[in-house]
Amino acid sequence: MEYISEILTHYNLSVSEWIAVSFAVLLLGLSKAGLKGIGIIIVIIMAFVFGEKASTGIVLTQLICADVLAVTYYNRHAQWKYIKILLPWMVVGVLVGVWVGNDISEALFKRLMAVVILVSVVIMFYSERRQSKTIPSGKLFSTSTGFLTGFSTMIGNLAGPISNIYFLAMRFPKNEFIGTAAWLFFIINLFKLPFHIFVWNTVTKESLVLNVVLIPIVVLGFYLGVYVLKFMSNVNYRRFILVITALGGLMMLVR
Repeated sequence: MEYISEILTHYNLSVSEWIAVSFAVLLLGLSKAGLKGIGIIIVIIMAFVFGEKASTGIVLTQLICADVLAVTYYNRHAQWKYIKILLPWMVVGVLVGVWVGNDISEALFKRLMAVVILVSVVIMFYSERRQSKTIPSGKLFSTSTGFLTGFSTMIGNLAGPISNIYFLAMRFPKNEFIGTAAWLFFIINLFKLPFHIFVWNTVTKESLVLNVVLIPIVVLGFYLGVYVLKFMSNVNYRRFILVITALGGLMMLVR
């Protein structure tokens, strides 16, 4: 315990910062349980406390812990056809993100991403109102979605809104949505890990100790999210994702 306390002093967090981090980690567990769209709030809180780049490594290891819970609980609902379509282009996006991560203006990138997300949400709201049954099948749609998802998840763990738009467009039922996203991001987050350790140096001994301390909150958030989702219909789930994703895009734009 003394060793852990000594490591944690490296961050020198105040009581209010500990509360903010704990709240963000609780939201992370809720998000991985299926309450999608709140990931941007997590990123903003963690970036505020730890700094933009350092926070990406801290969040990544928490995401992997929550991914393990998600793929275990929702494994049977995963649609591997769509994972195989998106994953190669996500890998390309991650590699490009690693390459440009130290050079691109983070403020400019986030504003551009916010515009993309908000335009996508407008399209999805329009599609919902028309009650169109047409599912996008063009290769350009899946390729661009996969690349942008991989790129944005490497730059700042901000891939959620983009992948949400894709899975909503595919009209997945609630559990298929969650199960497919769980496996997709579990795989890609493991792929990102070595780059954070050896290239960006954002996953460190200190960050791992911090994450071990926070794991119980992740677990609590995950099972709380599972409980809440049992009372949410597929229609209300889609509406929830659209609204929260739109709000997240606005937060990115004005941040």
